[in-house]
Amino acid sequence: MEDNLSSSEVSDVSKLSFLQRTLERGSSSKCLKLRGGEVCVAVISVQRYLSEQSDGQQGDSYSYDVTITDGVWRTKCFLHTSLNHLVQTNTLRTGRDISITQCSFVYNERSLGPGYICIEELTCGADRSVVLSSVKDVSALPMLVQHGMKRGVELLSDVPLKASRKHYLSLWNNDDPEGDTWIPGSPSTNTPLDVSKLTPLSSLESSLHQGWKPLPLLVRIIHKSKLRYYGRFGPKVDYPFQAYFEVADQSGITSLVLWNDLCLEFYQRLTVGTVLYLQNYFLRKSYSKRSRPYMDHYRMKIFTSVEISLDPRSAVITVVSPKGVLPQWRLPEVSYQFTTRSELETLSNNSACDVICLVTFVGRVERVKSKYPAGPEKFWTYRWIHGFDGTSEQPFILEVFSSSQPDVYSQLGPMAYLVCTQMRVCHVEGSLLYLTSSNETESFITGYHKGRPYVSDPKVKSFITWTKTLKDDVFLQKSTVGGHYCYPHPPLNYTQSMTDTPSPAQATLVSVADLKKELETLHYREHKRLAIQGQITAVRYIKHPKTTESTGTDRTEVSNVPADVCESDTHSHPSTAEQTSMAEKTSASKRKRGQKLVNDLTHDHIFSLIWNN
Repeated sequence: MEDNLSSSEVSDVSKLSFLQRTLERGSSSKCLKLRGGEVCVAVISVQRYLSEQSDGQQGDSYSYDVTITDGVWRTKCFLHTSLNHLVQTNTLRTGRDISITQCSFVYNERSLGPGYICIEELTCGADRSVVLSSVKDVSALPMLVQHGMKRGVELLSDVPLKASRKHYLSLWNNDDPEGDTWIPGSPSTNTPLDVSKLTPLSSLESSLHQGWKPLPLLVRIIHKSKLRYYGRFGPKVDYPFQAYFEVADQSGITSLVLWNDLCLEFYQRLTVGTVLYLQNYFLRKSYSKRSRPYMDHYRMKIFTSVEISLDPRSAVITVVSPKGVLPQWRLPEVSYQFTTRSELETLSNNSACDVICLVTFVGRVERVKSKYPAGPEKFWTYRWIHGFDGTSEQPFILEVFSSSQPDVYSQLGPMAYLVCTQMRVCHVEGSLLYLTSSNETESFITGYHKGRPYVSDPKVKSFITWTKTLKDDVFLQKSTVGGHYCYPHPPLNYTQSMTDTPSPAQATLVSVADLKKELETLHYREHKRLAIQGQITAVRYIKHPKTTESTGTDRTEVSNVPADVCESDTHSHPSTAEQTSMAEKTSASKRKRGQKLVNDLTHDHIFSLIWNN
């Protein structure tokens, strides 16, 4: 059944809002399709969650709920799977007006909750919302739910419309906590503890084989991993999350695993240095294929055959207040392996280190598809950062992936004091070495250092002393944000075949016929490095001007930042300063490289073109 609405009928929002009438007409029938005129609504939020297996049309792994408003009411709608690509390319996004040309009303037959609107067809309007310009406070708008459903507002608040899902995921990755269900850090407890009978970590291996229930544990967290989302289409786990912690007592170090609902309650509360009193835990054999942090500098026994498992149904976790930690417990202090930029060259490939630096360059946020195809498709979020510590003219080049710290990650910017732990050294031929983050990396910036165990480290104190000698305005002129950044540099000689796995500096070899297909399948902020091979039939050299001047768009180069930092795109921030002299040097360097390329290339040469997107 279809109900055609003319634009004149819904244009007078003061009499009856578009959303209100759509809900009333939709709820009056079991299956009602509505076709609307040019009625604009604004997108307030877009939320993502794992699809049900039956919803997986066109290979989509995730579903989207879109909260919209007509300026009078707001309501949450389900986005039809055929429109998912609009979210994946960031065409449909928060703050934009859309016109809903067709929608339907859906009842959830497995729940007593209210029905909801499913958006089936829409057109996107201008980037700047006309609807939101007349709304002073979006959160003050009433939530529109079906009449008579008292729990409607609660159900529509932070729970997906699909009944089988209980939580949302971050829109662009699966690593960050998302939604009000995650409990933020809260004060620890001063509950009296019975420490007369404890199990040392050194005895856990024997306890696993004997099968007897061990006594409570008293441990300190010395490492924390990022969240792991293991959601699948089949298993019905309400909160499929997992997080690893490395914990220690006076007898050694072992791994602790936080499962499912406990991640929501404790992940953001448990930080490096926190002391835990654990009861009713389980022991199991360690997962051998997972990564582990570097901990040799503790000079303690590391137990890798067994791990502590905390299950939501039985585990009792007590977070001990720092004031309640007694010296007689002899718990080891947290220590770090800070490396200065001058010492970095001496480290071998894949070595682990901690660094602190003053940020001068922050690249745009980019995404790359996971290397592990099992399960639903997922993306890793990362950005490139440059920073100095005063010990070298060369910067730290950091590839920092999201580490389940969205508040820190979103605030990364020039002039921040950045600490990154458990970074891995990467040596690549033809480029300066760089550091990439691991699963155990944590990042902290200005405003988040207070109370962290590393603040007393000698190299951290030395760094702070160096920063006091700097002039902010001078250093700020060497800083920049955004732009395209390609690192490590492509190899001079391309030797990869179609069947080889590309290295970090190499690109996947594709045919020209497949290039368009590759570009059309790119998601929002997705970065992919491609190479195509062909035969040169003509070469034309275009002479660049001697100087580069700003003509409406920012073109910036930063001191000690490679020439890969190019013009800002639509997703990058404007630079904080423009270095004209450096731009002139870069322009001259590009002219020389261009002339050399022309001299080297001759007719009928075989070439490989590196395409970065």
